[in-house]
Amino acid sequence: MQQDYLDRLIALSLDEDLGAAGDVTSQALIPPDAEGSAELVAKEQLVLAGLDAFIRTFHKVDPDVEVELLRRDGEEIKPKVVAARCHGRMRSLLAAERTALNLVQRAAGIATLAQQAMTSVRGSKLKVLDTRKTPPGMRTLAKEAVRMGGASNHRFGLFDGILIKDNHIAAVGGSVSEALRLAKLHGPRLVKIEIEVTNLKQLAEAIEHGADVVMLDNMDDAQIREAVKLTNGRVPLEVSGGVTLDRLPRLAKLGVDFVSMGALTHSARAMDLSLEITGAAKRPRKPKTA
Repeated sequence: MQQDYLDRLIALSLDEDLGAAGDVTSQALIPPDAEGSAELVAKEQLVLAGLDAFIRTFHKVDPDVEVELLRRDGEEIKPKVVAARCHGRMRSLLAAERTALNLVQRAAGIATLAQQAMTSVRGSKLKVLDTRKTPPGMRTLAKEAVRMGGASNHRFGLFDGILIKDNHIAAVGGSVSEALRLAKLHGPRLVKIEIEVTNLKQLAEAIEHGADVVMLDNMDDAQIREAVKLTNGRVPLEVSGGVTLDRLPRLAKLGVDFVSMGALTHSARAMDLSLEITGAAKRPRKPKTA
């Protein structure tokens, strides 16, 4: 995972929660030297993801907090399973709790949905991809979670892949062939060119003018079936728009190569995990070894 992105996300999230004053509730109730332990517990069946963000959140608040992972990202766990244990200053545990949970719950939700998507197309050649429809600032975490669930990443951003969309085509006069010509002329030489089409006429034009991949945008199953026949394996086809878990098995039978599913990252619900305090005590911390 790209650590600089993750650290910035954690810093921003903590700043939203702690502000300039910090956790005034814990400061009022808990002595600075009080220590405690806590467990990260699953409250439902889920696929774990975001554990690196979980650990780094505690260490951002207090480098002396100890976090022991009992499970790994990508692992499916059942309710009541303890995924991690934490020990350190009680104030630090409580200050980091909400941010750490927000990140791991969201990541686990994406991973769990991705696993469900892959299960629904098992045995087919269809590859399920994510999109750029991620919560602002959370793209690194979200795309890592997609992989933990067994699905695959599309391009990370606008910088690492050419994908000509309908607005790009409109911006160059509405011509698929002209958009492809310009992309081939000015685009990076080693980057594949994908183009979005909405009908079979555009598809034929895209194939004729050398698209590397064609995205079938918001086509129904009958249109997709015709597109597969027209393409006849000459160009990989990606389906986008209106992709749901229920629809995935049908798409897998139509012969397309990819589906991009924005719901993986923009509609996955946060999974139910909690941080439960398991012990509180005042005792001197163990000195760190050199």
